[in-house]
Amino acid sequence: MVKRYTFWLTAAVLFQFLNAILHSLSFIVKPELHNDTERQIHELVTTYREDMGTGFHRTFFELFTALSACFPLLCLLGGLTLGYLLLKHTEPELMRPMILINLIIFGALFVIMIVFTFLPPIVMTALIVINLLAAYILVPKAQANS
Repeated sequence: MVKRYTFWLTAAVLFQFLNAILHSLSFIVKPELHNDTERQIHELVTTYREDMGTGFHRTFFELFTALSACFPLLCLLGGLTLGYLLLKHTEPELMRPMILINLIIFGALFVIMIVFTFLPPIVMTALIVINLLAAYILVPKAQANS
């Protein structure tokens, strides 16, 4: 079972969905503010509107929310695409490049997570990359026609 690429690809898809769900929880959890400095920073981040040009005035919290929404959406896109191809029993010659595309994107995302985030998203993204890498290594290569 662990020698089949579909096992690892299914695990990658499940981790993509889990990552999307867990990261989406951050939209409903209110931050706990422990002191006056944290309250002041939170107040500025959520109320101070920066002039972004061409009539856009956004808070840093609005910008952060927009960027934060992209992460679960990216995980959903990857998981739904690969999951659909798995359900349709797509040939390995098509799956191999699809897995490679996901591996490149989530590999780049993993590097970004290491540089800019903290342990939970780093670990969750690493799990996706590890499973995609295992699936890519194990997916059969296309046979040359004689």
